[in-house]
Amino acid sequence: MLKEKRSFLDKFTGSEEEQGGYNPQSQGMSMPVYSEDETTQMPVSQMAQPAPQTEWEPESEISDAEGQLTIDVYQTENDIVIKSTIAGVKPEHLDVGISNDMITIKGERETEEEISEENYYYQECYWGSFSRSVVLPTDVLTDKIDATLKNGILTIRLPKADTTKTKKIQVRGF
Repeated sequence: MLKEKRSFLDKFTGSEEEQGGYNPQSQGMSMPVYSEDETTQMPVSQMAQPAPQTEWEPESEISDAEGQLTIDVYQTENDIVIKSTIAGVKPEHLDVGISNDMITIKGERETEEEISEENYYYQECYWGSFSRSVVLPTDVLTDKIDATLKNGILTIRLPKADTTKTKKIQVRGF
């Protein structure tokens, strides 16, 4: 009679007991339940469980902190491009500065009306001052940087400096 090959799960959970196989549960041992993701090999009892639902309370400390912009930074053949969603900010409330190999974007998003914290159900939008500094991956021509704000998207184009060209320098003798 051919013996049917059992899966690891069948062996592990003790379904071989029917055929006289070893079952740790019958020996008084507890067996952990594992997740279906075999790459973690962590018992379900040790996995992070979702936090219990609590009533939302606004935190006033957060309003004093400075927000951080989310950005995309990519390159084209000639430029480094930085894009950020800055909805609700006027161009005159933005400050873009560059020094050495770092660009800094600062600004402020003002609320149009005052709403007390107890009247909010959700408050996910950030209101107040924000900034973000980015280390540039390559040298850029600072005098040719272009920044535009259109439809709530800030786009900064930084032309790459051509570091592959060799510049001849005339040596003068005295």
